[in-house]
Amino acid sequence: MAFLLGIDIGTSGTKTLLVDRRGRILASATVEYPSYAPRPAWSEQAPEDWWRAAVRSIRLALRKARVRGAQVTGLGLSGQMHGSVFLDKSGKVLRRAILWNDQRTGAECDEITAAAGGRERLIGLVSNPALTGFTAPKILWVRKHEPHIYEKAAKVLLPKDYVRHRLTGEFATEVSDASGTLLLDVRRRAWSKELLDLLEIDDALLPAVYESPEVSGRLTASAAEATGLAPGTPVVGGGGDQAAGAVGNGIVRRGVISATLGTSGVVFAHADAVQTDPEGRVHTFCHAVPGKWHVMGVVLAAGGSLQWFRNTLCQDLVAEAKKKKVDPYELITALAAKAPPGAHGLYFLPYLTGERTPHADPYARAAWIGLSNMHGRAEMARAVMEGATYAMRDCLEIIKGMGVPITEIRASGGGARSKFWRSLQADVYGQAVSTVSSQEGPAYGVALLAGVGTGVWASVPEACHATIKTVSQTRPAARNVQRYDALYPEYGQLYRSLKADFRRIAQLH
Repeated sequence: MAFLLGIDIGTSGTKTLLVDRRGRILASATVEYPSYAPRPAWSEQAPEDWWRAAVRSIRLALRKARVRGAQVTGLGLSGQMHGSVFLDKSGKVLRRAILWNDQRTGAECDEITAAAGGRERLIGLVSNPALTGFTAPKILWVRKHEPHIYEKAAKVLLPKDYVRHRLTGEFATEVSDASGTLLLDVRRRAWSKELLDLLEIDDALLPAVYESPEVSGRLTASAAEATGLAPGTPVVGGGGDQAAGAVGNGIVRRGVISATLGTSGVVFAHADAVQTDPEGRVHTFCHAVPGKWHVMGVVLAAGGSLQWFRNTLCQDLVAEAKKKKVDPYELITALAAKAPPGAHGLYFLPYLTGERTPHADPYARAAWIGLSNMHGRAEMARAVMEGATYAMRDCLEIIKGMGVPITEIRASGGGARSKFWRSLQADVYGQAVSTVSSQEGPAYGVALLAGVGTGVWASVPEACHATIKTVSQTRPAARNVQRYDALYPEYGQLYRSLKADFRRIAQLH
């Protein structure tokens, strides 16, 4: 029997899934690695760690399923978007990769916008404004601050594409991940020669661009020896983690939206044609479905806010959960459920690492507002969860305003595993929330893409239709919808009131 592999090079670790030709998951393995913060608001990782984690997780997944590497007929790659891996002409890594959540490039974003002739013109060229997380400003930052590195650079790759290079020897990417570099003409699905010239970036630094299900290379003998797979195994283009996760959730037709609450929060909508927000508050990228696009809003610290709350203020619950052998989040969400909707007037702004949608503000910071002596940890927990969910609604409202229909919202990530958080989402969104049979997200999505690229399924929608089913639906409570509709505008006003203060505080520190 033949099998497919999906590999997701995430921020906390690399996950490998082994899937059969009917889409059933046979084994999963995850290998973690560290991140580095050499200065406040900087974020880096060592690409070699990704490669070691990919090799180990592949071998672990094969071992768990008792499958021989030669039985794997296709492999797909996903990964954290926007990172920058600088390689010299021999393929050696020149510095640690600068990640998606790194905030050092504010000045470079301004430089890109000016070079393009303004924000509106830039959006016209590449369908998106310049944001600190994107790859292009990182390239300019290295050119300006580390010229000795830039002078040696022969290629700049995205995280998953570095692993592709180690597997196949090819310098390649695909349209969904390339969209997040700010250097792709998203309409044409090709590098923007015009913007590259304006920024004086040699297009030779960039890899070839493929569609997501296309075969982009085959395993080399050395990679086969390292991983236990067969030489010549096809590796498809794959996808950035959000597009790949959307495939894994079946978001491959108009009207079906995903709301993913992981460390970050993402609202993702399929689009049959290019649709852009004139204000650039949401991203417009190529989808992993050939010839299609997607609109995406990103909340930088959605589930990450609850994770911070757990690590900072709930160590006793973590210890209790360990004794009870349950997930600490079960105890935290049970605590939050004790507080009423609105948490007795307590709000939480979830801007622990700045914010992307809708504010594009690296200076924004988290805050509880309305805290009084009547509030306890239950209200604080509920406010954190409500604040993250309000931020997700910010994304939904913009997408609705663009004329994108929303007939179904599919929840995924940690926020989908919690019954309480699914109910909270339904109440805040004012719409039913569904879950689907697969909760593995990006790794599963690229396993399906590998199947399409190697002929198991004729198309990405066919693969999703064959393998992904709706398994639950959570409907909103009318009384709670009314309550949150009244509270939500105040949440937005709080940011507007504090925006200038956030910037002044940053300048002081």
